[in-house]
Amino acid sequence: MPRYAGLSTFALLPQITEVPHADIAVVGVPWDAGVSYRSGARFGPNHIRQSSRLLRPYNPALDTSPFAQCQVVDGGDLALNPFNIHEAVEALEDAATEFSAQGTKLVTLGGDHTIALPLLRAVAKEHGPVALLHFDAHLDTWDTYQGAEYTHGTPFRRAFEEGIVDTEALCHVGTRGPLYGVRDLEDDRRMGFGIHTSRDIHRMGIDETVARLRERIGDRPLYVSLDIDVMDPAYAPGTGTPEAGGLSSLVILELLRGLDGLNLVGADVVEVAPAYDHAEITGVAAAHVAYEFTTLMARKIGGLA
Repeated sequence: MPRYAGLSTFALLPQITEVPHADIAVVGVPWDAGVSYRSGARFGPNHIRQSSRLLRPYNPALDTSPFAQCQVVDGGDLALNPFNIHEAVEALEDAATEFSAQGTKLVTLGGDHTIALPLLRAVAKEHGPVALLHFDAHLDTWDTYQGAEYTHGTPFRRAFEEGIVDTEALCHVGTRGPLYGVRDLEDDRRMGFGIHTSRDIHRMGIDETVARLRERIGDRPLYVSLDIDVMDPAYAPGTGTPEAGGLSSLVILELLRGLDGLNLVGADVVEVAPAYDHAEITGVAAAHVAYEFTTLMARKIGGLA
């Protein structure tokens, strides 16, 4: 069948209903009730799936056929209540916990960044407090927005308060742009976060950045959360809070490949808003990010890393 035909599952993978067990499930969370600026990330999962049609089974960068190493499926969408954030957060935590109980790792397509909190809660139930690499233009450790505690700018403050992340192994990657004040950085340090800004990465280079990240993470269970706005708007225009001075898609993919061998227990790519995209630029970038996540997990499961 031509790659432009048939169902738009992620990378044309089988649906989860077609297999008895899945080692890795790529799931969508079409929900964006936590955004503070431009909405539209609820349409992200299907846009990423459509943009993933050209992904092929062999990943030459890591010399791996991830879909042959283990059973990878498209797990469909997890439908959440768009009118009740608290209910939505709890429902996503429950759904992710159920996947985990079945021995299935999740690569999640957002949706806005609020969803990282319930996903972290679910992996922490199995692994305890996890290491976190947070790829983003923004810190997402603010206390509240307009008095709301659950938003796309607050998930990692809540995760710190709940004790579900390992404060010895937290790091932002690719942050940049103006802040509300120096206290944002002071609060962030108090929570234990390290920061490698996009400017730092540009000056240090990929290999040095990867070495520092790996040293910080060690062999701890690792969750990676990637907001597509970590990329410069030239490479990912389709997002709700774009910031100039970001990373290229090549740099992001190379940084992710540098995590090979680490104990990746869950990952997400979020904040793709297709209404602001052009020629699937952002969708293609996000699809490749999710593909690298599945490759890293598959290599670990298959004993190749």
